[in-house]
Amino acid sequence: MTIPSRVTEASLTTKALSDLQRTAARGQKLQQQISSGKMINRPSDSPTGTVTSLQLRGEVRATQQYSRNADDGLGWLGTIQDKLGDSSTQILRVRDLTVQALNATDSDQASRDALTTEIDNIKQSLIGEANTKYMGRPVFGGTTAGDVAYDDSGNYKGDAGQTTRTVGPNSKVRIETNGPEAFGDGPTQLFQVLSDISRDIQSGDTNTLSDDLTNLDTAHDLLKSTLSDVGARYNRVTQMKQSSEDHLLSVSSQLSDIEDVDLPKAIMDLQIQQTSYQAALAATAKVIQPSLIDFLR
Repeated sequence: MTIPSRVTEASLTTKALSDLQRTAARGQKLQQQISSGKMINRPSDSPTGTVTSLQLRGEVRATQQYSRNADDGLGWLGTIQDKLGDSSTQILRVRDLTVQALNATDSDQASRDALTTEIDNIKQSLIGEANTKYMGRPVFGGTTAGDVAYDDSGNYKGDAGQTTRTVGPNSKVRIETNGPEAFGDGPTQLFQVLSDISRDIQSGDTNTLSDDLTNLDTAHDLLKSTLSDVGARYNRVTQMKQSSEDHLLSVSSQLSDIEDVDLPKAIMDLQIQQTSYQAALAATAKVIQPSLIDFLR
């Protein structure tokens, strides 16, 4: 025998209020999504979406750091390129002056003084180029903590340390060039060669001056080779930066697909939810009729 269940006024009211609260909560969630512009405002909104979102956000941050590293590397390498290019132009001028001194066998002392003065000035200018700084560090000084890579006499004060930047996954690029790599060392060190040329022009020693010209060409060839290497590294960093920007665009699009709300759809859903809520309120008001207590008041 089945015992009929009795639905009390209190249980009916409680059930109706519970249903209305759930409907109102769904509307509130849609309002929160529209106001924030995000589908996921807390992990409980989508546990799997939250995990994917965190992974993509980590990838976005890593890619942005690669791009910042590439910008820093381009600043270093661009500065080195400019200074080596300027130095090459000045070396060509010294070569012209040296050839002029070799051909002017009957030049007087005043002419030789004029030539040596210009070469000495070019030497000081080149030392200034070699002491160029980027972000407070000499670009030709290796990893030195000092202010200059060369002293006033052209002696190297830096070290052979290397500075690198990570510009991609497992991709590091050297962003500096130390002084000996660019300006040589020993008897063919550029500043030593310039001093020798100045001295030999001053003394009129054309035999030694011919050897100086050969050393100057050797120093210039080294500088041009270094300039080519720096240019290749600059191009590589540029390519890695472009790759990072493309990857960042792709990852950001994926993250938007997971996190960002479809605004037109969310607004339509909210309007439908509000209509449903109003209909539920009206239906509940008709179902829950006044009780006997209302007539006894």
